[in-house]
Amino acid sequence: MIQLSGNKTRSSAAAASKGQIRQANEAHILGAAERVFAGAGFGGATMAAIAEAAGLPKANLHYYFGSKQVLYRAVLARILEDWLVPMHGITARADPRTALETYIRAKMTLSEQRPHASRVFANELLHGAPVVNTLLATELRALVQAKAAVIDGWIAARRMAPVDSVHLFFTIWAATQTYADFGAQVSAVLGRKELRAQDHARATEHVVALVLRGCGLFKET
Repeated sequence: MIQLSGNKTRSSAAAASKGQIRQANEAHILGAAERVFAGAGFGGATMAAIAEAAGLPKANLHYYFGSKQVLYRAVLARILEDWLVPMHGITARADPRTALETYIRAKMTLSEQRPHASRVFANELLHGAPVVNTLLATELRALVQAKAAVIDGWIAARRMAPVDSVHLFFTIWAATQTYADFGAQVSAVLGRKELRAQDHARATEHVVALVLRGCGLFKET
């Protein structure tokens, strides 16, 4: 019985290790696909190009994701999930200024570190959101409504200035994602070949201050 228990333990450990390897490989492929879809769009991207970007044989790519459509859906789902996680800090008991500032900074960080993700998502929306429309109309809508209710509660308690809570999220999304989606435009106006870390830092402070002032939460220093 002891030996059997040991076998089970080793078997479980091996399964866990295999699962971790699979997750790591899938994340690597999704990152490569994110870059290719951002540059070529869904129509122009190929599994061969994504495999090359990932440094993997095309057969390996098909092992994890059976088709370009399946891979594209997985890329979009990961992007949306990563964007929604920072919203979870907006709760009734949270400090409004801290919660909104943390959310804005997280979105700005995503725009800086993963601009390709934002561009893939923007391109999907520009084409009418054929793949993610259901997610937008269900999961995203439900989450925004829940967080907007939290903000409305803060407003009712006079913890922040009156704003349209739903449109506040649209404003934050537009302000933060523009540094990824329209990075070329921002860079050109600033006289850069590409945005630098200090440009992103400057932009972050600007967006934070702008939104918090509109919400009556900015503290002048």
